[in-house]
Amino acid sequence: MTDVLLAEDDEAIAGPLARALTREGYGCEIVTTGPDALERSKDTRFELLVLDLGLPEMDGLEVCRRVRAARPQLAVLMLTARTDEVDFVVGLDAGADDYVGKPFRLAELLARVRALLRRKQGVDLVLEAGDIHLDARGRRVLVGGKDATLANREFDLLRFLMERGGEVVSREEILTEVWGSADLRSSKTLDMHVSWLRRKIGDDQSGRKKRIVTVRGVGFRFDPD
Repeated sequence: MTDVLLAEDDEAIAGPLARALTREGYGCEIVTTGPDALERSKDTRFELLVLDLGLPEMDGLEVCRRVRAARPQLAVLMLTARTDEVDFVVGLDAGADDYVGKPFRLAELLARVRALLRRKQGVDLVLEAGDIHLDARGRRVLVGGKDATLANREFDLLRFLMERGGEVVSREEILTEVWGSADLRSSKTLDMHVSWLRRKIGDDQSGRKKRIVTVRGVGFRFDPD
């Protein structure tokens, strides 16, 4: 089980979020002050710190800086009610791996948690299907031994589909996991990215096995074999 430390002093946020994390299979402990967050984050059983920027006694930025010095590998997801881009940049500069602005949707935050833990834990660093080779750490894709130049979102989309190889994944799930929000489900964003990705991995070539299959009315499936 992956253990998460949730540093949030607003019970209206902490309670529902802790319950959602528990339902997802994570262990979750709540702390409500900056000093408590700093102290408990030293426990190496915690793999992720969900950190509110506005904690009492010591703000989240200072907590993050000190946590980074003590445990550089700990994943840190910052929560902030501030929406100014400068505040987000300051948070990332303090050592946060990602941030979510308040108010947030639970589905979006949980998707960010999963993505962040995948990156930190190095899950499925190398994925292969036929002549497609994806190196997650190097963010590199080879098709037939040649580099395929993928934009960041195309890479994330391919990785997600390959990780779920053989499974049908819904459009909403893809948008939540890769884009961080299902609000784009009525747009053509996903279809355009799938189309571009198919061209880059050779799915549009005659006589070549089609890897990304459209499941009408549901979503897509990546066929690894």
